[in-house]
Amino acid sequence: VVVPWLPPEQRQTLDDYRRWAERFNRWGEACRAAGVQFAYHNHDFEFARLDDQVPYDVLLAETDSELVKMELDLYWITYAGHDPLAYLQQHPERFPLCHVKDMTAERQMTDVGQGTIDFAKIFAQAQFQHYFVEHDQPEDPLASIRRSYEYLSQLTF
Repeated sequence: VVVPWLPPEQRQTLDDYRRWAERFNRWGEACRAAGVQFAYHNHDFEFARLDDQVPYDVLLAETDSELVKMELDLYWITYAGHDPLAYLQQHPERFPLCHVKDMTAERQMTDVGQGTIDFAKIFAQAQFQHYFVEHDQPEDPLASIRRSYEYLSQLTF
């Protein structure tokens, strides 16, 4: 079970993120009791500093690593100017899920393998169990997924 988004009016302060962390822990416990895993999917807004802290770091620190996993969106973390490898190294047990999206030098979404994100390097160091490929607004969805698949099938990880 993955929470994909936090409403803007409910993520204005670090205390808002702390309240989300409390909810996530409760929901993670309920999910575990039901036999499923709870996770959260990031965007770029969680990396914009509030009171000199990164809200995503608050979520990681204040959620139970067994109850709350993270689906790391490689496009959005990179778009926000953060290094996905640093997070993977600091919290290797937190990221079983990966959202695979690529970014051009102009910071636009593009087909996987057509942009600037070094997936080979990331995948070599990650311990992802599930990969989800996405391009939010491709010109031709079938051609986009075909190009992404062809690129990813050449990688060894």
